[in-house]
Formats: sequence, structure tokens, C-alpha cells
Amino acid sequence: MSNAFTDLLAEKGTLLADGATGTNLFNMGLMSGDAPEMWNTDEPKKIIALYKGAVDAGSDLFLTNSFGANASRLKLHGAQKRVHELSRVAAELGREVADKAGRKVIVAGSVGPTGEIMEPVGTLSHAVAVEMFHETADGLKAGGADIGWLETISAPEEYKAAAEGFALAGLDWVGTMSFDTAGRTMMGLTSEAMVDMVHGLDNTPQAYGANCGTGASDLLRTVLGFAAKGGHLPIIAKGNAGIPKYHEGHIHYDGTPELMAEYAVMARNCGATIIGGCCGTMPEHLVAMRTALDTRPKGAAPELEEIVAALGAFSSASDGTDGKGPVRAERRGRRRG
Repeated sequence: MSNAFTDLLAEKGTLLADGATGTNLFNMGLMSGDAPEMWNTDEPKKIIALYKGAVDAGSDLFLTNSFGANASRLKLHGAQKRVHELSRVAAELGREVADKAGRKVIVAGSVGPTGEIMEPVGTLSHAVAVEMFHETADGLKAGGADIGWLETISAPEEYKAAAEGFALAGLDWVGTMSFDTAGRTMMGLTSEAMVDMVHGLDNTPQAYGANCGTGASDLLRTVLGFAAKGGHLPIIAKGNAGIPKYHEGHIHYDGTPELMAEYAVMARNCGATIIGGCCGTMPEHLVAMRTALDTRPKGAAPELEEIVAALGAFSSASDGTDGKGPVRAERRGRRRG
């Protein structure tokens, strides 16, 4: 099915996505514990500045400020009845920025995890999860999002529920998971297992991949796992800008623009065609990534040793595809970027 996202990907071959949401908003004054989505109506100029920062840095697409815009998360702030509104406004602000960009820019409607654990381990039923995702997706579509962008998912059951929610809303979508437990998601899913799951969905995403997790090295190892498994769908790589460090009461990421430029080129070589940054990724990182992707030719897929030499050591010896590594129970989802 053709849409603005698939058309631009076909035209350009590789798309540069955006960077962090949370890191940038905290730099604008968002306080820990606040719901970023409330800023869509309370501080719209700051949300526009967030979007514009990515566009001005050269991104081909950016994610809306709607990661936590679902009934479960917004209930923590007494705003569970504002899901559709806050999702719609997030996309409307994005549409305003994209339409003034002077080039084709995709507005991707961010959809994060519910923060609850699904049955049978937890109490969230499949039907309720589907409706949560449907409500968010419908708001994003009403606001003019070109595509839905599911991200930072750990449980396959939640990924599947989101697929149904997007279908009910009639919104094309892509979806990433977070691999941060010895190369697996917190629910134990490996990169190979994700490829099987994605290609078996009735409402198949337009692209799939990995975001957040640990460092850029680990994320690229996961992308190599996707590519080795095969499949016909485009792959997304959206890694953190290095490793988080706690300094003077704030979290800082140690990835330099130069490191993220190297990561972007290596992500493309690993098989990703939609490449961006997650936590800690600022406009200056995106500028370096844009330049690198535009000026350096695509090369062969790197060996693991080459990734380590360029980006740093892996956080675990195994990525789970060899049958090794721990499998942990899911913990509650966290905010993106």
C-alpha cells in the first residue's frame, strides 16, 4: 500500500528520522514526572520548536509528542479523557511544521507502550489494549499524521494489540521494539523472533526495527539479526546517543555527533533504511548523521568486531539468537528519549 512514507522511502532509498523527544523537552524546561503530552496544548510553541529542530537538522521524518498519550499513562495525570485530543493536537502541530518545511517531511505519530503488563502475566486484557491503541491512533490520524509509529515495545502481545488498534483507525504504521536485556526485549524476544512475528501479522507494518535499548553497538547487532533473518520489510534503527551518565542531577548521553554519524553509516550498512536517534540525540547529532549519510557511500555489513571498534563494546556477550542469555519478565514501559 502506497502512502507518503513509502513513497518518500522509495524515492530516497534511506530516510533520516529524528532524535530524542524527552531529552530535548527537558532542556526546554519539562520537569521530571510531568506528562510531555500536556505541552501539546499548554506549550505548543515549544513542541513546534522540538519538531522544527529535527526538520532544520535535515530529518526526513519526525515523531509527534504523543508517546505517552494513552489512557493508562494519562490516567496518572488525571487526563485519561484527553487521549484523543492530545494525540490529535500533537499531529496537528507536526502537520504545521512539515507543511512549511519546503520539502517532503513525514509526520510520524508516536505511540508508546501502555505501561501495563498484559494477560496472562498481568491484568491488561487484549481487548482493552487494542482500544487504547485505537484511541491514540485515531487521534493521530485526525490530526494529520502520515503514519503511526509504534516504539519502545517489549511484549509481543502488546505489539500485536497495537497492530489491531492501527487497523481499526485505518492508519498505516511502523513499529519498533526495545532490545535491552542481553540482546532481547524485556519479555525475552530476540531479533529473529521479532521478524517472524512482524511478518505473521494480519495488519503488517510498513517497516519494523529497534529503538532505544542500551548503546548504539547493541542496536546495530540487533539490526544485523533482523537482516540475517531476511524478510521483505524495511528496517528501522533508532539508537541512543551513547550511554547515559548521571551528572549533577541530570542524565547526559556520552555519544558525540561524530559517533552518531558513524553509527548512522554503519546502521545503513547493517541493513537499515530508516535511521534516527533515540535518547540523548540532539539536533547537532542529526546534522552530523545527515552529512554522513549524504556524503559516504553504502558499504558492506560490518563484522561485530568493527562495530565494537567504532562504537564501543556490547553490553552482553550474546544477542540471544544463539540461544544464550537471560530472559527476564517485563517491567513497566518507560518514556522514550
